[in-house]
Amino acid sequence: MGPLAGVRIIELAGIGPGPFCGMMLSDMGADVIRVDRAGRVSRYDILGRNRKSIVVDLKNPDGLEVVLKLCEGADGLFEGFRPGVTERLGVGPEDCMARNPKLVYGRMTGWGQDGPMANAAGHDINYISLAGALHAIGPTGGKPVPPLNLVGDFGGGGMLLAFGMVCALLEAQKSGKGQVVDASMVDGTATLMAMFSTMLAAGAWVNERGSNRLDGGAHYYDTYETKDGKYISLGSIEPQFYALLIEKASLDPEVFKDQNDRDRWPEFKVKLAEVFKAKTRDEWCEVMEGSDVCFAPVLSLEEAPSHPHNIARSTYVEIDGVVQPAPSPRFSRTAAEIRGRSRTPGADTVEILGEAGFDQSAIDGLVSSGAVTVAES
Repeated sequence: MGPLAGVRIIELAGIGPGPFCGMMLSDMGADVIRVDRAGRVSRYDILGRNRKSIVVDLKNPDGLEVVLKLCEGADGLFEGFRPGVTERLGVGPEDCMARNPKLVYGRMTGWGQDGPMANAAGHDINYISLAGALHAIGPTGGKPVPPLNLVGDFGGGGMLLAFGMVCALLEAQKSGKGQVVDASMVDGTATLMAMFSTMLAAGAWVNERGSNRLDGGAHYYDTYETKDGKYISLGSIEPQFYALLIEKASLDPEVFKDQNDRDRWPEFKVKLAEVFKAKTRDEWCEVMEGSDVCFAPVLSLEEAPSHPHNIARSTYVEIDGVVQPAPSPRFSRTAAEIRGRSRTPGADTVEILGEAGFDQSAIDGLVSSGAVTVAES
């Protein structure tokens, strides 16, 4: 059932990092109840897997009472609204923790709960800009390139919130007291940049895109186009791995001997580009894949699930016809699992209310008043 089996979490439905946090927690076995608005969710919504759904009108006093009642039997709740929104709705930290002092209350925002930009709108690209990450990503002499929305929304956002929630849940087991977890995507991105802050402080980071060891500046840490218009990736940082690259690619050791001479990196990249253009991606895989060159083919989203390594590891699974990443990390004893695809909002309203202690008469009253909505599964 996963290492978080028996933990109950309330998710006030949102977008991006919130659902990702819910997926992380529910993949690990937590019983996550998503408080939704009425509407439809696509069967392709991977981020929404594993949860039950109840539709509640939070502006209806009876609907508000439903959520507060759910908090009484929960270990945690998280939301992804702007600062102050849940307080105005009546489901802020004080409201919920008054019903359950042990409740862990997670808050997911871009800028954080306070500060001069706290109430401004924003997206991943803005948050990673403020934390110094976006400035570092892109080609030499070119403009910054957004790394999808992986850094802010997911790595520095939803995953950070999930980590914070689990930390606070562990502490609550000892203290018997809940607390608020303030997860900011700016803060989380700054945390992800810790190693680069170290390099900057040590004088080992050039503050220009595409000029460093890990940003595509080095010829041995980059991608190269192959004969068939596809790409491979290299990460031959350590001297022994670099030596193997020279061997496997049939390079001249004398020409390429000055591995960390930054002035020669552009020259080396031109030469390597010519070398990798001479074979197809599959031909280079035959030469280098599985060796200590630190090599991998650059696969598309469609190709990745079919790679032999990913197949052997069951890195991807298919649920109801939708190929998706399997839960991670993996556990030797309490294996995580996908228990179902994203539910239609309100599909589990009656079941959730019954588990919370509402009898059938009360449930009928909530439905007829519009405080909650029931939908077909």
